[in-house]
Amino acid sequence: MVIEINPRSPEPRKIRRAVDALRDGGIIAYPTDTCYGLGCDLFNKKAIDRLYQIKAMPKSHPLSFVCRDIASIAKYAMLNNYEYGIVKHHLPGPYCFVLNATREVPRIVQSARKQVGIRVPKHPVVLALVEELGGPIISSTAARLDAEPHVDPREIDSDFPGLALVLDGGPGGLLPTSIIDLTGERPVVVREGAGDVSPFLEH
Repeated sequence: MVIEINPRSPEPRKIRRAVDALRDGGIIAYPTDTCYGLGCDLFNKKAIDRLYQIKAMPKSHPLSFVCRDIASIAKYAMLNNYEYGIVKHHLPGPYCFVLNATREVPRIVQSARKQVGIRVPKHPVVLALVEELGGPIISSTAARLDAEPHVDPREIDSDFPGLALVLDGGPGGLLPTSIIDLTGERPVVVREGAGDVSPFLEH
């Protein structure tokens, strides 16, 4: 089911409908500041398992999740002054930062090294979803593995059977987030995407 939503000022009733689907264990598609994402409630293991099935991804493939602001990141990731300064400067924005996880993060979305990828997108729709849900949602690019992300929300609906709904906020982007690992002594660019990675490269 595709539901058109205002990308700049999302209608609260449509946000509530999507969040109801998340609370029921559903998987939804939604616009972000980069590509469309597929997501579910971070704390619903069955929904996360279904997301892996829908995308035909191995369980070893890491999932990131969306927080509503910098303050909420501190609940799920360890932020020293070094990490906090970088995250605060670049978020909200088209970045996913790999950080050391706290005990609040479900094991299924942690790497073997107890790390997590966290985003705060600069997009009213996904931030409204997280705000209404009251907790993070999973963020996985709306694309098959090794394929380009879908730009058209209706293509997402047809390519991923089993979605509870698709929030159509207009055409999506083709570049995914840039992934920056902050768990070492210096930032490491894991994937170059929509965000400018030059501040994280050694000169």
